[in-house]
Amino acid sequence: MIFCIIADMEDKTSTRVAIGIIILAAASRLLPHPPNVTPLTAIALLGGASLAPSLAFLLPLGALVLSDAVLGFHQTIPFVYAGFLIVAALGRMLRNDRSNGRIAGACLVGSVLFFVISNAGVWAVGGLYPRTGAGLAECFTAAIPFFRNSLLGDFGFTALLFGLERLSQRVLVARPVAA
Repeated sequence: MIFCIIADMEDKTSTRVAIGIIILAAASRLLPHPPNVTPLTAIALLGGASLAPSLAFLLPLGALVLSDAVLGFHQTIPFVYAGFLIVAALGRMLRNDRSNGRIAGACLVGSVLFFVISNAGVWAVGGLYPRTGAGLAECFTAAIPFFRNSLLGDFGFTALLFGLERLSQRVLVARPVAA
């Protein structure tokens, strides 16, 4: 019985830590940063990996909506949010095995998927590129230089967020439980 109570307290604390990390990361979007170096992929992966299903998609998406309310909405938001939710689904696959290799793999796959979905959205919304196969190719070609920054940001923020979560777990395990 006492072990169930302690485990429940640790689960709630772990959830609070993940929520705090996600909120801070989303707020960091409001700080000056290099183009396309954002914590979006890391937020989605950590949310999917760490939070209960009811929060895994809603909390990171809510944090994104709030930061976009400050930064401004645009026509490609549906594509950005769809890519974000797909990355969160990848995070769900990390729930039981958060080895560095699996996290890095999910980050890479998430980065590529987000790149494809968000840039397909730029093309689909229209205005910048003709809605032809050649226009789609031109859109993706023009986006390649930005993808480097995205990858650097995605890997950096993913390492930071998952590292903070691991560090907090070690601190929680080492902390004595009051009777």
